[in-house]
Amino acid sequence: MGIFKKKIIDKDVLKIVENKDLLKRYFLLVLGLFLSALAYNVFFLRQNLVYGGSGGIAILFQNYLDPTITILIVQAVALILGFIFLGKKKALNSVVGSILYPLFVKLTQNANISIPSDDIMLVAICGAVLAGVASGLTSKTGFSTGGTDTFIHILVNKFKIGFGPAQLIINGIIVLFGGYIYGWRIILYALIILYIMSIITDKVVLGISENKVFYIVTTEEERVKKYILENLSRGVTIIDAHGGYSNDKKKMIMVVIPTSEFYKTKEGILQIDPGAFFNITDSYQVYGADTHRK
Repeated sequence: MGIFKKKIIDKDVLKIVENKDLLKRYFLLVLGLFLSALAYNVFFLRQNLVYGGSGGIAILFQNYLDPTITILIVQAVALILGFIFLGKKKALNSVVGSILYPLFVKLTQNANISIPSDDIMLVAICGAVLAGVASGLTSKTGFSTGGTDTFIHILVNKFKIGFGPAQLIINGIIVLFGGYIYGWRIILYALIILYIMSIITDKVVLGISENKVFYIVTTEEERVKKYILENLSRGVTIIDAHGGYSNDKKKMIMVVIPTSEFYKTKEGILQIDPGAFFNITDSYQVYGADTHRK
């Protein structure tokens, strides 16, 4: 009976994590999406600063369609593709973001905020900082904002491309079209925007790197390992260790996790073993086949 109960608990760990602190996480998601829409309308759209994302696509087509409509179309297409390629569970994770973001873009379309539009570099930097804070807030929630994020996750999950390269491919294509239409200096501004956004986003979430390395010591080694393998689709490495004071022999789990998966990893470990000890460090480059489960 005890074994059966443990299996049920293991199976439901991710569900428990995803349902934890929902009110707080939804508040951060809504706030993040609102700030992102505000940054888009006040700083990026008015200066034709194409930096990627569904908003960047909308800037490319703004002479033909209202940006809100374009963003809504991109979000809808991404949601459908998410259901097809990522599964119902992951696609549902982006529904709220897919609906609210275009709504907030519409609501902030006429935001009357005076900015020095003659200094595009200053506009790009200010917009990037605000958008980075917004991205960090939404990343902390564990939810997806949909849109091009879904396209990136499809490349990661289906074609085994790293998260960084997948992001570069999707945003790079959008930025190149932006340079072709609005002038090649737009690419320079886009690079500055994306760089500042990545730093601010990671600072808000945790640290400054694209990946995090978890070193985990737990009495529930098999359950933690199973959670990481089956729910996060990440490879793990088991390291022999022993206590410096007690000299007790232990097993330590090492796993490399994208910063975007930080919340699910941390909360999942604590859900399985509240007394687990783990250390988290930044990881700047990852090589080898063990970073993704095949």
